[in-house]
Amino acid sequence: MSCQPGADGPPLRIALVSMHTSPIGRPGAGDVGGMNVVVRQVAERLGAAGHSVDIYCRRGDGASPARVSHSPGVVVHHLPAGPPTPLSKAELEDHVEEFTEALAREGPWDILHSHHWFSGMSALAIARERGLGHVQSFHSIAADPADPLAFGERPEGPGRLPGERLLARESDAVIAVSHAEANTAVGRLGSAPSRVVVVPPGVDSEQFHPIAPTGPTVPGTSAGRPRLVVAARLEPLKGVDLAIEALARLDEPRPLLVVSGAPTGGFADYAADLHELARGLHVAGDVEFAGPLGRADLAERMRHALAVLVPSHSETYGLVALEGAASGRPVIASRAGGLSDAVLDGVTGILLPDRDPEVWAGTIRSLLEDPGRAAELGRAGREHALAHPWQATAAGWERTYRHVIATGGHG
Repeated sequence: MSCQPGADGPPLRIALVSMHTSPIGRPGAGDVGGMNVVVRQVAERLGAAGHSVDIYCRRGDGASPARVSHSPGVVVHHLPAGPPTPLSKAELEDHVEEFTEALAREGPWDILHSHHWFSGMSALAIARERGLGHVQSFHSIAADPADPLAFGERPEGPGRLPGERLLARESDAVIAVSHAEANTAVGRLGSAPSRVVVVPPGVDSEQFHPIAPTGPTVPGTSAGRPRLVVAARLEPLKGVDLAIEALARLDEPRPLLVVSGAPTGGFADYAADLHELARGLHVAGDVEFAGPLGRADLAERMRHALAVLVPSHSETYGLVALEGAASGRPVIASRAGGLSDAVLDGVTGILLPDRDPEVWAGTIRSLLEDPGRAAELGRAGREHALAHPWQATAAGWERTYRHVIATGGHG
């Protein structure tokens, strides 16, 4: 099955289930990341196209209203499941059943689309009970138990891998964001290849755009000082420590490393370790921990950067790399998972298979010394990003929904 832009038929009643994190939260804070951006952006476009879209997530704080009219056709529901406080993913696993009970009181829908395995464990049972199709998006898949953990990373909960295997095999379709994720869904989780479709995320190329030729400098930074940007949740998987290590190996005056993000639940110690690492390497004055920047602020920082760094140990896609490309900046990223889809190596950026800080520093140095190459990579990145509008992602999701509905799912 493949998804191409464009779909025909009556408006659909769509349930997007995102138990562990609200898509209207700020990326980089807590568990809010690229998945939230994808769900929100696609939901808005599906709603604008005339569909009825209900997004369901757990109420993670007492101030969240039960129902939020987010945009035309899109309503966000905060369902009770556990205490109305932020919880780690390990803690959330204990509240899946309660979330399922709350979700079962909602509807009606034509299709359910789950995001992350928590959501799928709730929605699949309800879909089967009601005779509806179920689509699964993982956004991240449990690491192979044989693979070593990243520094500071915690092992997966016992229910995740069995849960993902169940969802991969029993869902009517699996939407993967990259070819790497699709291969993992088939090879590690046991999805039938015919049920897996790759629909890459998009990017808002109006918000993320190159700097104007006479654009101003970013407030609070020295005019003309090169900047590097990392935008990620502060957890070991994202590898921000590698960016700091690489920065320390550059000659003075160094670029300013801007880190946008906040600790994920349970990883406050990693965030503290990053500050200590910067102090220990004598680059604390060259690192700005900016917190979780809003979308407009992040776009502004990116377009003024020398390069966008994505030093993750693993990514199912790496949306931030596409946002950096849309900003007309070269991307230096790990050759890991879906980043090979997000970054065209040697064309829109540079993929590094090595996690040696000296190698990363040398790559950054090469762009500092050759601004012409940096500009060339940025121009190609912009063209790459323009080929990924959110409308195409929304059309791919819709076509998958209609395929599942028309074929009756497994039946």
